[in-house]
Amino acid sequence: MVRKLRLLLLVLLVGAVPAWADVADVYDFDSRAQEVRFQNLLAELRCPKCQNQNIADSHAPISQDMRDEVYRMMKAGASDEEIVDALVARFGEFVRYKPKLDSRTFLLWFTPAIAVFGGLLVVAGVVIRSRRRDRSEPPLSPEERARAERILAGADSGGPAPRED
Repeated sequence: MVRKLRLLLLVLLVGAVPAWADVADVYDFDSRAQEVRFQNLLAELRCPKCQNQNIADSHAPISQDMRDEVYRMMKAGASDEEIVDALVARFGEFVRYKPKLDSRTFLLWFTPAIAVFGGLLVVAGVVIRSRRRDRSEPPLSPEERARAERILAGADSGGPAPRED
């Protein structure tokens, strides 16, 4: 399992390098740190036209405009937060892969936890109900126990139990 996970991680990392290299080749950076920062910002922002592609992977013209804007703002000295906030103000909260927690995104963030908690409540209810049912059933009477033993021994023909007087 760990070996498969490592292989998957390696494939994802190797596959991501060529995609980033195409975008990074177009822009001129002063340092490797700036290039990494640029790539991280592009991976964090979603294309408004594409359903679920970040702006680094998208070939839509709007994504190109967004990449240019990120590059321009980086060169102007803007922080990551300022860049993201400017693009959110222009294109809406949709461009964030991780939207901020507010009244509109409350369910987005907490639905998984609510679902897990609800599932645990259902499982607990089923377990408690089954335990109560087991306690409420009376034990076998001596006649029923004797018949059950005969059935298990193969001596009972299925008819009424003979009377023992």
